[in-house]
Amino acid sequence: MHTVGTVAPASVEEARERYDDVGPAAQTVVREVAKAMEFDRAEYNDRVTGEVVETARDALFASLLRVHVGSREEFDDWQAAYDGDVTVVGHENVDRVVWHAGPEDDAVAATFQNEEDAAVATLRRQAFGRLYRELV
Repeated sequence: MHTVGTVAPASVEEARERYDDVGPAAQTVVREVAKAMEFDRAEYNDRVTGEVVETARDALFASLLRVHVGSREEFDDWQAAYDGDVTVVGHENVDRVVWHAGPEDDAVAATFQNEEDAAVATLRRQAFGRLYRELV
């Protein structure tokens, strides 16, 4: 088993703080991407809305979430010791699992066979949508 990512908030307050922390980075990323796309001032003002920056913030926060990657047996051992609810997506007969526990005794997991990077990215989006969107 191994872990990727750095953000694993232990509380709702910590999740909100970490989400707030990525706000300036999200604004910078959006501004630099718009510059690389050669937006002039008018196009930037027209196309770069608060919703665009918020979407970048959501994606940046999700991309930093700490995710555990392991075998089915390692996941089953973790799940047996975990006190919260776990939503598992994917097929039960797949050999590998990625998972993330949120700050409110809920976790998400996804099974996968080969494409670890894709599984991690998918799980992070699911974790944000299921565990954090309403909190932050």
